[in-house]
Amino acid sequence: MKKTYLFIFLFVSIFKVSYAQQLPAGDVANSTFSQPQPFLFTISTLNPQGRSWSLNYSGGYGERTVTALGFDGVDQNFSAKGYLGNKFTLMAMLGTGFSNNGGVHTLQQAEVLRDFIGGNQPMGFRAGASLGFRREFNSDGVAFSRVTAAYEVTNWKLGANLRFEKAFATNRDGLDLITSVGVHRHISGQLFGGFEAVGQDLEGFWEADEAEGGARLLIGPSLNYAPVNSRLAFSLCGGPIIYATRSAATQGQFAYRELPTTNGFTLKFNVGFRFL
Repeated sequence: MKKTYLFIFLFVSIFKVSYAQQLPAGDVANSTFSQPQPFLFTISTLNPQGRSWSLNYSGGYGERTVTALGFDGVDQNFSAKGYLGNKFTLMAMLGTGFSNNGGVHTLQQAEVLRDFIGGNQPMGFRAGASLGFRREFNSDGVAFSRVTAAYEVTNWKLGANLRFEKAFATNRDGLDLITSVGVHRHISGQLFGGFEAVGQDLEGFWEADEAEGGARLLIGPSLNYAPVNSRLAFSLCGGPIIYATRSAATQGQFAYRELPTTNGFTLKFNVGFRFL
């Protein structure tokens, strides 16, 4: 419980300093389009109005959770996201996790994304794909590819991912499919609210021997705030993790801890700072 209070205090403290990071008036026509990442679990290419470089600090706390949906403990991550030209976006991340059982784990990830449809105007639909590699908190190496879609207008933000993963470890699925969707609706000023949902190992709904324990779902409320004339943007999301099905196999990423026997939860935040 103390970890949860510390997590919330940290997010609020960072949020309060946003007004100190002011840009000259008129530099941002609409700050909500310029931010690097409005959602926590659903990644997209940079909006054409925000094609610059940013540094992002994200953190989270989870109990009875697993990779892709969160970390079982407290995690902190630093990432850089920036525009390479010709509709290419680069995202690189370093993370450290302090697990609830006292262990310390690290994560590294790099990904290159590109828009193939749209991506010429700040408002409207764009779709793309990516290639990346990640070394997870349990040290498994994972190659992945992501199909991305985003739709942004004045009052709505929508995002969706289909992520295909190949883990280079024994007793892991041959190919994992992780889906996510995020929906934000304008609430007031620069504040947007909605939900995010993530599904992992959904083949557990029809495969009784799914290699990693069964299907898992996360769904919860999501908030995004990008102050006018500020280089900062904030996102917050959390919710229950539902272990919808269970198979006899609990291998792979569960080699260093038991598969949770009850549903869990996670809470995550992101603070993005644009350099240009």
